[in-house]
Amino acid sequence: MDIENIVDRIEIENFFSRYARAVDDRDWELYRTLFTEDAHIDYSSSGGSKGNLDETVSFLSKALDMFEMSQHLITNIELFHKDENAVHAVALFNNPMRLKGGDVWFVGGKYKHELLRSASGWKSEKLIEETLWFDRSPFGDLTGNKKEE
Repeated sequence: MDIENIVDRIEIENFFSRYARAVDDRDWELYRTLFTEDAHIDYSSSGGSKGNLDETVSFLSKALDMFEMSQHLITNIELFHKDENAVHAVALFNNPMRLKGGDVWFVGGKYKHELLRSASGWKSEKLIEETLWFDRSPFGDLTGNKKEE
């Protein structure tokens, strides 16, 4: 691995840390800096929205209002270089969330980002969240996965 790939890895790991902080702190200005202006963002596997950046920020700011807290833990980041300025990044997430009133539930899955190098750092032009599981969700398993009885 050459030094450029090591620098890219560190910068992209920082991208994921900023992503988690933006969502958990409900910092929509920071969130917007992580995406290209024409980004496509798809949270539909968890029952969320699919659309552009403005639609996504509008959806998230309302949907996350029902939670007292969330904590996105992002791990196992894999990078697949398409070329020197484009990377397909896949990372696992585990997200405990506490509803107002104290009930805690969990969700986990994968984030799949198409990242582009920009003058201000790596930005996502496409995010697909692949939700794999829910635990204790008051809305049931929104992934459509059925547990065996």
